[in-house]
Amino acid sequence: MDIYVLLKQTFDTEDKIVVHDGQIEEDDAEFIINPYDEYAIEEAITQRDAHGGEVTVVTVGGEDSEKQLRTALAMGADKAVLINTEEDLDYGDAFTTTQILKAFFEDKEADLILAGNVAIDEASGQVGPRLAEQLGISCVTTIVDLKIDGNVVSIDKDVEGDIEKIETSLPLLVTCQQGLNEPRYPSLPGIMKAKKKPLEELELDDLDLDEDDVQAKTKTVHIFLPPEKEAGKILEGEANEQVQQLVSLLKNEAKVL
Repeated sequence: MDIYVLLKQTFDTEDKIVVHDGQIEEDDAEFIINPYDEYAIEEAITQRDAHGGEVTVVTVGGEDSEKQLRTALAMGADKAVLINTEEDLDYGDAFTTTQILKAFFEDKEADLILAGNVAIDEASGQVGPRLAEQLGISCVTTIVDLKIDGNVVSIDKDVEGDIEKIETSLPLLVTCQQGLNEPRYPSLPGIMKAKKKPLEELELDDLDLDEDDVQAKTKTVHIFLPPEKEAGKILEGEANEQVQQLVSLLKNEAKVL
């Protein structure tokens, strides 16, 4: 079985993010594998171990994305591909990524493609469904269980806290939700093996693409951090006095009444 995982490098949202002049300062920022993509990597490895085949992890980004690809290899993926757009593109969006991945998969015979449900930086959740549409294969999003029997695939899909059961067939693209599995940590032997596993680097020219083919359809107008929360207020006195204070605050300060 040929299994592919779409991986994205994202900011570590547990770390402090600094915005200056409408841009995120990347020099001191920490980058990680998008957490939802970790569920996709884990599931790909699990399905490979059950059914045989290979797991290839693919990302579109800059040279520094190699670190996250090596982490995926250390987790147990077999191969990695970096489609390096650092010198060709200053900005890209979901359209850009989809067009690049479409070109990459045109000569591939992927049985199963897994991606994270969303990326925690932009949270559009568009790349997976867009790519499936471009490749003409089925797509199921927010999956929390995946069973493959021959060509038949049984899926549990998270629907706002409920479960929808779906049966479909390969080839298939799925996006992975929390609850699907528990991603493993790279082991020391896995990290050592990852150094010898193949990591292929491609550029747009290698995919017969140029900048005009993948120009973004959207633009970022402004980047800003949410305002800092003000300290809360403690209401004192008897219950009826607290109610009066609360109504006054909601009316005069919050202006919601």
